[in-house]
Amino acid sequence: MQTHLAPEFQHTADGQAAEAILRKCVHCGFCTATCPTYQLLGDELDGPRGRIYLMKQVLEGAEVTRSTQQHLDRCLTCRNCESTCPSGVEYGALVDIGRRIVDARVERPATEKAARWLLKEGLTSPLFAPAMQLGQALRPLLPKTLKNKVPATTPAKPWPTREHARKVLMLTGCVQPAMMPNINSATARVLDAAGIQTLVAASAGCCGALRSHLGDHEGGLADMRRNIDAWWPLVQANAVEAIVMNASGCGVMVKDYGHALAADPAYAAKAARISDLTRDLSELLPELVDKLQGKVRPGAASHLAFHPPCTLQHGQQLRGGVEMHLGALGFKVQVAGSESHLCCGSAGTYSVLQPTLAYQLRDRKLQNLEPLGAQTIVSANIGCIQHLQSGTATPVKHWVEVLDTAMVYA
Repeated sequence: MQTHLAPEFQHTADGQAAEAILRKCVHCGFCTATCPTYQLLGDELDGPRGRIYLMKQVLEGAEVTRSTQQHLDRCLTCRNCESTCPSGVEYGALVDIGRRIVDARVERPATEKAARWLLKEGLTSPLFAPAMQLGQALRPLLPKTLKNKVPATTPAKPWPTREHARKVLMLTGCVQPAMMPNINSATARVLDAAGIQTLVAASAGCCGALRSHLGDHEGGLADMRRNIDAWWPLVQANAVEAIVMNASGCGVMVKDYGHALAADPAYAAKAARISDLTRDLSELLPELVDKLQGKVRPGAASHLAFHPPCTLQHGQQLRGGVEMHLGALGFKVQVAGSESHLCCGSAGTYSVLQPTLAYQLRDRKLQNLEPLGAQTIVSANIGCIQHLQSGTATPVKHWVEVLDTAMVYA
């Protein structure tokens, strides 16, 4: 795709990066076939190709409108289009640039600005945990729209206390310790059973995705730098062999630290090292299977329906591992026979900001999972788990929680 950047973008980092991405696009339209919002709305401008044209026009100096902003807002950033694209267009990076430019030129309504501020500050605040506890206590009294965002209380099982020579760092996340703390303790317990000790850096927090995807680019970078500072003493001392992510949304962001901070002379090398060390928990499964053989209780391996999050299958390009390796431990794991590649509608804060589309996608996903007749739906990202659970009575859990429950611990 030929581009002619407006003078104001010709010598900027964003302009040059966007131009390089745009030039890879050959207008083929394969991406529209796998775009969730295009499937729902049937509007070219609510598919990747149409949004690419909108961003191209903005970068070439066309007027930026509220309509442009809304079409970009409706993108889930699921990156399914990247998996489909034969030309390797890095759509996720492009839409991040496009949103920054558009948001700098189009004033949002006060209600939207307030909602976005509350999300990026509230979800990362120390006050989030007590607020979630209060919401869970009052959950039976909450209206449905709020109840959908407040999961039922699930106490965490004990954290293991044994020490091992092999150690990994784990990011506990910003909302996960308050909303679903058992995911973290289950991770530590399963790793402990395999002879791996899980360490947590107390000062590490949000991975940076929340602020970055809500238009606070500098705030997102600050979150990244804080995490790097928290992890660096152990990384520098070669005290850990990996940084483990049990939320695929965090994993895809931390794996991108090296790119995000490449222009920061104080952090570029450190960020690249952090990205190199980062592993989604599922990437440890091949080794865990060998270590855990014989530790799953007979008859405890249940029938699971697996929803692979977009951040796992498209963002990190990790497919098939959870199904294969849990299968080796005795579980029957299936993905939906139709549309397993499509987003469930959670997409970080998308389900709050775009609820109509998000719930349509949730219900579509659950309809495709229902024929499997599984005892439990499992996923690999807290946002997907919470969003899907709001639409079904079937338990929805992280796959590591189900594995933890099925195991016999010495």
